[in-house]
Amino acid sequence: MSNPESKSITRELQSHAAILGGFVSLLWIIEIVDVFLFRGALNAYGVRPRSIQGLEGIIFMPFLHGSFAHLAANTLPFVTFGWLIMLRETRDFFIVSAITILVSGFGVWLTGAPNSVHIGASGLIFGYFGFLLLRGYFERSFTSILVSLIVGFFYGSLIWGVLPSQPGVSWQGHFFGFAGGILAAQLLGRQKRQIN
Repeated sequence: MSNPESKSITRELQSHAAILGGFVSLLWIIEIVDVFLFRGALNAYGVRPRSIQGLEGIIFMPFLHGSFAHLAANTLPFVTFGWLIMLRETRDFFIVSAITILVSGFGVWLTGAPNSVHIGASGLIFGYFGFLLLRGYFERSFTSILVSLIVGFFYGSLIWGVLPSQPGVSWQGHFFGFAGGILAAQLLGRQKRQIN
């Protein structure tokens, strides 16, 4: 590997680390501020189904968590899946995130239980999971198929999270996040096939 190529890869990995590190730092800072300054009051800004005021929660939902344990459980899969998406192209991470946030949020807003509030980045994580799992099918390149197979092998059991299973867990967020990831895989896969 030539020196310029090595430097380019190093810069790319540093960029990935900065983006993911920035997102994770933001999530933890928000949770620390919410717990110690607002006593959890910020969680009221999550998605409140079929409430006009609850629509703002579509944007805020991924950044709010019920506890440090909730956030800690979301941190590692967020970084792992986020980085796997970035490996192909950094901009894919932002596109997949935006589509997933919107689809997951609107899905929860339309179908969530009345008088409930939905928070957490797990919808985003399920979107990343759906994207990585189906990207190979839509893109049909060797690399994307290989990543889809690896993700399916190691994380395939996550699929059960899209079903109602545990009280207090927003399966709607998981389900529509997963659907958003599949939509992103279809859109980006079609775009990449046209380019190639």
